[in-house]
Amino acid sequence: MKYLFIFTISFCLFSCKQNNADLIIKNAHIYTVNEAFDTAQVMVIKDGKFIAVGGDSLLKQYQAAQTIDAKGQYIYPGFMDAHCHFTGYAKDKYKLALFGTKSFTEVIEKVVAYSKTNKRVWIEGRGWDQNDWENKEFPNKDTLDQLFPNTPIFLMRIDGHAILCNQKALDLANINASTTVTGGEVEVINGKLSGMLIDNAVDIVKKVLPVRTEDEIIADFVDAETDCVQLGLTSLVDCGISKSTVEQLQKAYKENKLQIRNSVMLSDEKENYEAFLTKKPIKEDRFHIVGYKVYADGALGSRGAFLIESYSDKHQHHGYLLTAIDSMRGIARKLIETDYQLCTHAIGDGANREVLKIYAEALEGKNDRRWRVEHAQVLNKDDFHYFGDFNIVPCVQPTHATSDMYWAKDRVGSTRIKDAYAYKKLLLQNNWLPLGTDFPVESLNPLLTFYAAVFRIDKNQWPSNGYEMENAISRQEALKGITIWAAKSVFEEKVKGSIEKGKLADFVILPADLMQASASEIYNMPVLATYIQGKAVYNSKKE
Repeated sequence: MKYLFIFTISFCLFSCKQNNADLIIKNAHIYTVNEAFDTAQVMVIKDGKFIAVGGDSLLKQYQAAQTIDAKGQYIYPGFMDAHCHFTGYAKDKYKLALFGTKSFTEVIEKVVAYSKTNKRVWIEGRGWDQNDWENKEFPNKDTLDQLFPNTPIFLMRIDGHAILCNQKALDLANINASTTVTGGEVEVINGKLSGMLIDNAVDIVKKVLPVRTEDEIIADFVDAETDCVQLGLTSLVDCGISKSTVEQLQKAYKENKLQIRNSVMLSDEKENYEAFLTKKPIKEDRFHIVGYKVYADGALGSRGAFLIESYSDKHQHHGYLLTAIDSMRGIARKLIETDYQLCTHAIGDGANREVLKIYAEALEGKNDRRWRVEHAQVLNKDDFHYFGDFNIVPCVQPTHATSDMYWAKDRVGSTRIKDAYAYKKLLLQNNWLPLGTDFPVESLNPLLTFYAAVFRIDKNQWPSNGYEMENAISRQEALKGITIWAAKSVFEEKVKGSIEKGKLADFVILPADLMQASASEIYNMPVLATYIQGKAVYNSKKE
């Protein structure tokens, strides 16, 4: 009997022993976004990774230095923006914000007010959109010339594909009425410069803008990260950056000034090819280089997107190919021999067709290279098959649909619009679809990406039946689009994007269920907390 008692005690000590962890979160509604889309109630974290996910039985198996009672709140994998301009947003934060202006008069008023406190040589601004104004034509520089004859002014359109400059800025950039540029336009009206520069013409003025210091830029990165994590973003794909920006980011990460994960695309520049192409892609803890970003065309709002047939509201105008077809083909041939992804901005159906044909030629058939088409905004109905036939990844931004829906039909007409912003059609090609915002062109908020993808309505819930709803995607698909599918788009689905054992403990806590909440609830939903590698980088209760 004595031996049986000793055996029983020993068995209990062995079987009841708890494993140590750093953090346990219990009493939660957890959407794991694993392959089965399972839900759970408890998750256990150690050394920055999930070590167990499941039900209350885990509470008997693990003990932790910290246990959080979620009190029924909802937990999701950390949100990921599959296409944005993080460093561009950061570097633009000091500029005059012109987003949401309702007229050019309002733009002028903001510039005048800003000029009274501006201490820089130039006045720089970003965010205006003539499509939001009653007069939807491009503005001209006359008023700026009168008010600021000696101060150079650079005002970028919301999409980054057009700028308005005054004469002083044009003079500093040596631009005159005879200046021409391939893949862009220096607008001349009645023999005079209007001040509008479109697509590749923008770069002429960018070259003469003042340069900020490295310390200023890194501080901008840190400030921008704060904006991101407050919205639940734990990972980004930063599209099209220079060698100097790579070095600035690496310094910021090395000095532990940034926590957010950033998978970057290099810009299509000689310096980037010389510095990186012959080497394996950089893959550090939170910073990766994944590929090269090429611009096939411009934006639809500024009529720079390249269309097969002319614009419905500007006859005999097709937009612009910003990179020559032979050049794009040459880039594809170079990158197919490397481990880098090729990621090409293509908005118009003409640009998409050329890019898809070039990809098909290089890829030759089914593959797992995950070459991407950024935006894939207007497609010809005969070209969707390329995505599935060659496993080409369309990366789309659902808020573009709800921002453009007021005027997009004017640009492309009633027939072509049916194959524009066609997210469901694109999803069905490969059965997965990464989603992004393209911020700062759109809001940083990934919940607005979810909202636009599912409901296809604006903030006022217009139109009441949704915009071209045959191309809406489901709630589950939208959640995958900002988590696991976004991770998959840069080959990171095995380490993040879902709440599973062994993956990085990046997650976000929300007050409501995205699978059930109303449209208005989702549009206005706050983020309660954001965790990266098991540590809180944002907590609303501490603000």
